[in-house]
Amino acid sequence: MSPTGPFTYQALPMRVTMGAGAVAGLADELDRAGLRRVLVLCSPRQEHLGHAIARLVGDRCAGVHPHARTHVPVATAKAARAHARDVGADGCVAIGGGSAVGLGKALALEPGLPVVAVPTTYAGSEMTPVWGLTENGRKRTGRDPRVLPVSVLYDPELTVDLPAHVSATSGINAVAHAAEALYAPDTSPVVALMAEEGVRALHRALPAVVADGSDLDARAGAQYGAWLCGACLGATTMSLHHKLCHALGGTLDLPHADTHTVVLPHVLAHNLPAAPRARAALSRALGGVDDPAAAVWELGRALGAPRSLRALGMKKESVGEIVGAVLAAPYANPREVTADGLTGLLRRAWAGEEPVAAGAVHRPGRG
Repeated sequence: MSPTGPFTYQALPMRVTMGAGAVAGLADELDRAGLRRVLVLCSPRQEHLGHAIARLVGDRCAGVHPHARTHVPVATAKAARAHARDVGADGCVAIGGGSAVGLGKALALEPGLPVVAVPTTYAGSEMTPVWGLTENGRKRTGRDPRVLPVSVLYDPELTVDLPAHVSATSGINAVAHAAEALYAPDTSPVVALMAEEGVRALHRALPAVVADGSDLDARAGAQYGAWLCGACLGATTMSLHHKLCHALGGTLDLPHADTHTVVLPHVLAHNLPAAPRARAALSRALGGVDDPAAAVWELGRALGAPRSLRALGMKKESVGEIVGAVLAAPYANPREVTADGLTGLLRRAWAGEEPVAAGAVHRPGRG
């Protein structure tokens, strides 16, 4: 037996190009994928980037669809599918963050259009076969290799206008992917290496990105970290953190990356006592700290990220609803999740208190 013990690692069939000016190779990527008529997907806020992509691909652009929304409402997906059908698109280019990539995944799922992704945030969802659709206050997720982009172009020059707040929260969102991959039941030594390196890269890059948005080296480092962290999520099973964030986002329509940023330190405080290898890897990646949960909390504070679910618009009385939604669906997690433990975790996250392990004495933190 190998020193690491038996494990399985499934590589994902994707092509990744990274570097300043990478988007100039978009036409070549479309050629590789055999795409001749693509619909450009983006959010309303990034419509200018959508039109820039349209100009770049020229006659191969079937139109710009600037209607991507957080959590991919089913109605939004249906409208995009109808638009793609009406213009005869044979593929999509998704430019932007998780909303645009998520909408691209919806079109890859049905009617099966290949997607080329051009990420402009650091969430890393473009590297995963995980899709999500929201309807009637519930976010439904699944895994399907068909939703993986056929090609991903990481170009730090496209991120220089990204607000510091979005850089910070999308980066910590990526850290969450790696953290959960470290204690997933189907993790492997390969995933563990990628996760630790991804967190290390983001921990180094994000303060520089927030301090100087024009620092292309820092932005490239953040994209590198996001790529690795996203690939980890794509290769492993999601646990408590992602279940919580999906429930909070789908039920309460809280902003995606902000929610991940607030919740992650609290979930780490709950789970890491039962996951010593994950704790050790995160400790190393975060600079040799003793308490990774506290280090992630402090990273968010230093980056000016939101501190509480209350600040994101959640009402305190919604805690019970979220607890019920999370406990209703079974999932793998390294530590038992009880109603009392989850209630305490959510109340601390709602109030903006410092993260503590379930059952431990805690003290209010800075909001």
